[in-house]
Amino acid sequence: MAFRLASNRLLRIAVPTTRFASDKAAPWRLGRLNHVAVAVPDLQKATAFYRDVLGANVSDAVPLPEHGVTTVFVELDNTKIELLYPLGEKSPIAGFLKNKPDGGMHHICMEVDDIQAAVESVRAANVRTLGAEPKIGAHGKPVMFLHPKDCDGVLVELEQA
Repeated sequence: MAFRLASNRLLRIAVPTTRFASDKAAPWRLGRLNHVAVAVPDLQKATAFYRDVLGANVSDAVPLPEHGVTTVFVELDNTKIELLYPLGEKSPIAGFLKNKPDGGMHHICMEVDDIQAAVESVRAANVRTLGAEPKIGAHGKPVMFLHPKDCDGVLVELEQA
């Protein structure tokens, strides 16, 4: 149940409690927010900001040629921030930074307990995926990106927990 104030009256509104259209048990479960990814035009400067100004623990820079990026993870108590820097001119992050030269939020990553079932389920709900099959992501686990046009303008990454 959700509540909304209308004309100084409290209204009770029924809110669906299931995530799936059918009444069947869900074949997979959405888990915690793993990270928020931020594309940055200067990886050293961004790393220094989180480490030296905010006092966060940061990882070493790790090049991921198969994804066209170099990543640095900023460790927080409840999640991470992934700093993304282009690795080569064909990097998707290079294209992102051409449109947003100051950088900005690139995607959010949420964990799922069964990546294959999650991919099948979102596709059945007419959500496009960016790739035919999950591939190995920055954490060494299978990931799949969901098209931002099907996710309210947000690039969503699902990662096997």
